[in-house]
Amino acid sequence: MHPKLDSLDRSISAKMHHLGHPLHRYTLALFFIWLGLLKQFGYSTGSSLLAHTVYFGSPEVMVPILGWWEVAIGLTLVWERTVRVSILLLAIRLPGTLLALVLKSDVCFERVPLVPTPEGQYLIKDLMLFGAVMVIGGTVRHERGGRG
Repeated sequence: MHPKLDSLDRSISAKMHHLGHPLHRYTLALFFIWLGLLKQFGYSTGSSLLAHTVYFGSPEVMVPILGWWEVAIGLTLVWERTVRVSILLLAIRLPGTLLALVLKSDVCFERVPLVPTPEGQYLIKDLMLFGAVMVIGGTVRHERGGRG
């Protein structure tokens, strides 16, 4: 690569790294808070399938609890010092997501495994969000200068 282009590329990459990780964290936080609050107002976002699959208690009780859980995930993503808590909260929820995909495959997929229904898409999105939060979690020590 031409030296000037290489220098420009390094500069842009450094700025993207510096701004991108916090932006990623904040947008994920907003997303979790938003979907969690929707559940408090009676809008289903796919958690009812989760509530019917693996959790104890009626969906009328569990869906709002799952919603507040998502709000907690979002809030813990806002502050860098609490990102580890969001990873823990997501890790606790992850088995339920996986079980719902397996135990309710008839609800999650029109044709297993390549054609997900809207409910299946929601759960697959949860898996992708878990991966995104893991990426953010991998930056915590680096962004805090190794003190985390």
